[in-house]
Amino acid sequence: MTAPFGARLRQAMDDRGQLCVGIDPHASLLSAWGLGDDIAGLTTFSRTVVEALADRVAVLKPQAAFFERFGSKGVAVLEQCVADARAAGALVVMDAKRGDIGSTMAAYAEAFLDGGSPLFSDALTVSPYLGFGALKPAVDLARKNGCGLFALALTSNPEGASVQRAVGAEGRTVAQSVLAQLAAENAGVQPLGSFGAVVGATLTDVDEADLAINGPLLAPGVGAQGATMADIPRVFGRSARNVVPSVSRDVLKHGPSVQGLRDAAQRFVDEVRTAVA
Repeated sequence: MTAPFGARLRQAMDDRGQLCVGIDPHASLLSAWGLGDDIAGLTTFSRTVVEALADRVAVLKPQAAFFERFGSKGVAVLEQCVADARAAGALVVMDAKRGDIGSTMAAYAEAFLDGGSPLFSDALTVSPYLGFGALKPAVDLARKNGCGLFALALTSNPEGASVQRAVGAEGRTVAQSVLAQLAAENAGVQPLGSFGAVVGATLTDVDEADLAINGPLLAPGVGAQGATMADIPRVFGRSARNVVPSVSRDVLKHGPSVQGLRDAAQRFVDEVRTAVA
């Protein structure tokens, strides 16, 4: 790839708008689309979402678990989904939340961030809760191959607070430490660093200074979880332009109509454009 992920993401958001649509083929959505909870349904679902959106939204985010539950055949569908989405111009963030140590972390990185892998994606979600330093193999490979990472920092699920808001010996929360280390990885990079954070759009008490990481902020919670695009400036402040709001169910429920999916995605693009203008 000719440019780092951060630069490519900045261009994609400027050209296509600040929106990430999740590809989450869970059983209830497959049923709502009139599809079976099987490989045929999975294939039709993912192909339809890619056909509808990959040439017009900035980011598509397949949730690996919903493919992995079908075993090797499901992973094969995921491989095709990633390849087709990237070929159509979308940036693909693989939502796999990998996190481990040493050679295992290196292997996870190779699975998603090595150009020779059939699951090669533009970015990967990772968990830093074995220590941010344990992510070094993924950080190094992402930088080498022009990819990005999104580390879990301040998630919107209530269970996350017990870990993410715990205060360490240096007097700052675990989440603040993760954000500071992402900022260090992005220091001096223009127009946008490649190492981002996952920060819930439903949160009400985020310190604006912590979010100034010079990198993208993947923001789940818009739509079904209760946040709106109008909340983006309130939650993220001066970093709002670097936010990638992630919407899944409130777009996907408009399938299997290709036009329905496109119209729903465009509404969110327009809403965030108005909110962040």
